[in-house]
Amino acid sequence: MEKEIRASLKNAQRIVIKVGTSLLTHENGKMNLTRMDRLAMAISELMNENREVVLVSSGSIAVGMGKFNFRRRPLAMGMKQALAAVGQCDLMNIYSRMFNTYNHIVAQILLTKTDLDDDIKRKNVMNTFRSLIDIGVLPIVNENDTVSVEEIKSLVMFGENDTLSAVVAKLISADLLIILSDVDGLYDGNPKENSDCNLISVVENIDDSIKQFAGGSGTNRGTGGMITKLNAAEIATNAGVNVIIANGKNPDIILDIIKGENVGTLFIRKDQADNKF
Repeated sequence: MEKEIRASLKNAQRIVIKVGTSLLTHENGKMNLTRMDRLAMAISELMNENREVVLVSSGSIAVGMGKFNFRRRPLAMGMKQALAAVGQCDLMNIYSRMFNTYNHIVAQILLTKTDLDDDIKRKNVMNTFRSLIDIGVLPIVNENDTVSVEEIKSLVMFGENDTLSAVVAKLISADLLIILSDVDGLYDGNPKENSDCNLISVVENIDDSIKQFAGGSGTNRGTGGMITKLNAAEIATNAGVNVIIANGKNPDIILDIIKGENVGTLFIRKDQADNKF
């Protein structure tokens, strides 16, 4: 089954790609421009094949931190929101410049959970995605950190962009969600602590026996960890979307996934899709 499903990814038409803070920035918080350019190149190749792509990108707070040489995320809510406001401008400016090099236009979509909880607002968001995709624009999505108190406090909101990417994939009825991480996928242990643990190639059902393999939270520049990625994969697969968690340090892996190559961990979608919000 796994081989057939991976091979079918060549036909994925609507793809959501999530990239996290740790991939977009260096340890000092400065933006990793080389990796961002390679990401833009890989996504542009998909768009040149007439595939519909949505990018969910973290990084606004971390980029703001780097701009002011903050080594750790500040505790004060107002400062976090200020850094998000500054960082989001830089983030979108660089994305716009890089994708323009490959003759593609980007658009910024900042969401909060309330935008999707309300039926009318949710339909408006869907129409915005549809209109942008119809005219060949790449929507770049982030949670609106400047107003989303719950997101920055890590309370019940989207929580982080892993969950947001799954919700977006569900919203637009994507064929595939690619969650790029700083590890190769889901392991049966912590690969950073135990070199003998093994990569899990495929997961058919995300239950407690799978979730126990997830470690703690993410880096000091981001909010996510493997458990948030598993929760996101659960949301997406329940909505009928195949999910792959893979190492995004080389963004060309996106193209490898679409070719059907055996990379990352594949989470198989459910046949009975749950599309309720």
